[in-house]
Amino acid sequence: MRSSVRWLAHKLPELFEKAQRQTSEIRALQHALDSQHRWMGALTRDVGWMRRATTRQRAINSELLQLAGLHERTAERDHYLRARMGRMVRSTLPIIVGPWTGEVGFELLYWIPFLAWFAERFDVPREHLVVLSRGGTRDWYTHVASRYYDVFDQISINDFRTRNHARSAELGEQKQIAMTAFERELLKPVLAELGGHETQVLHPSMMFQLFRTYWWGHTDTEWIRRHARFRQLVAPEHSELLGRLPRDYVAVKFYYNDAFPATESNRAFARDVLQGLRQRGSVVSLSTGLALDDHEGWEEEESLAAHGIKADLNPATNLALQTLIVANARSWVGTYGGFAYLAPFHRVPATAYYSVEGGFSARHLALAREVFAQLSPDPLLTVHPAR
Repeated sequence: MRSSVRWLAHKLPELFEKAQRQTSEIRALQHALDSQHRWMGALTRDVGWMRRATTRQRAINSELLQLAGLHERTAERDHYLRARMGRMVRSTLPIIVGPWTGEVGFELLYWIPFLAWFAERFDVPREHLVVLSRGGTRDWYTHVASRYYDVFDQISINDFRTRNHARSAELGEQKQIAMTAFERELLKPVLAELGGHETQVLHPSMMFQLFRTYWWGHTDTEWIRRHARFRQLVAPEHSELLGRLPRDYVAVKFYYNDAFPATESNRAFARDVLQGLRQRGSVVSLSTGLALDDHEGWEEEESLAAHGIKADLNPATNLALQTLIVANARSWVGTYGGFAYLAPFHRVPATAYYSVEGGFSARHLALAREVFAQLSPDPLLTVHPAR
């Protein structure tokens, strides 16, 4: 036992030193394993990132290829439409622009500026252009054309409403993306009087084909500006109606649409706005009661405003009369929609209300704000009632 103890006492330091070396080696190995695990984790993350980046890059490449094809098709369409317009202006026959049967907003913000660009680009004199529109909008086109025909001179408002709805059903949408049988009927008496033919018609579908890349979000406002010329509209001649209205007034036009639906809260809000305006001065209602489109009018408006235009109204001059009222107003207040553009085009301050964020195209509003910031010292102001 003494011998064994002596042997152990002699070997113990060596064993202890060996155990310490093994412990250090195990620690180093553990450290190496931990580092390898961290490296593998980082590598896994990198591989995952590379996979996601590759997927994104493929999507971007696909989108770029689609955009390249879209831009190519847009350029081809632009070239084709310019060639068609060029053939029109080489003829000695007058060019009929229209018939415009659509929304006021598109007519003001896109169609008329497009015609102004067409006249400038192809050096077409006013005497060579003939407008076919509706509602007495002659003054909107004075800088573009010298002659004007009104749709309501040849068709009643009820027939117009019925046939226009049928036209929308035929096309599958409200926009004038192609000429329909109804529009050809409207053109016949004008073509017969002027001795022209259908090849001399600059139909709104040309404008819709050219501008839809912007509406779909594939181009910016520069694309519109390349094919449009924006300018202030000329105020109509004064009529005896103005003599029966207050000398200083606010024009009001509330109606219900997707941006400002006919809810109880919106009705109450419109009533409060109008009553607040009356407390500060005279208010003239632009309510017509004609129901030319799908927008619901606000029948209370004229009685609350105390001044209205229904007694002086007829379909063939309804927009002319409203333009006269707006152009001579101190300001305009109402629902956000296409009609809200009329006031800024006459340098009249406009406040438009909406209650649904997605109830309108942000691209129309973006272009309108950009245009009116240059045309008017008081750009279009849009307000959410809850803010």
